[in-house]
Amino acid sequence: MAWRGKLSQNLKEIRVLLCQSSPSSASTRTFVEKNYKDLKSANPKLPILIRECRGIEPQLWARYVIFRIRNA
Repeated sequence: MAWRGKLSQNLKEIRVLLCQSSPSSASTRTFVEKNYKDLKSANPKLPILIRECRGIEPQLWARYVIFRIRNA
C-alpha cells in the first residue's frame, strides 16, 4: 500500500496502546503483527511505539509535523 511510505512526511511519531489479552484489542494486535515490519521498513526514521498495558482500550496516537513560516 502506497500510504505506508508516506507516513514519515507528515508524522513525527505513531504510538499504539493495546492490551495483551483483551478481546477488544484483538484487531489492533492483528494489525500490528501484520503491518509493523512493512511500516518500519518503509519509514525507518519514524518512531513507531507499541505500548501494551493490561486492561486498556486500544488507542492510536499520532504526533504531526507542524510547519511554521518565519520571516528571514
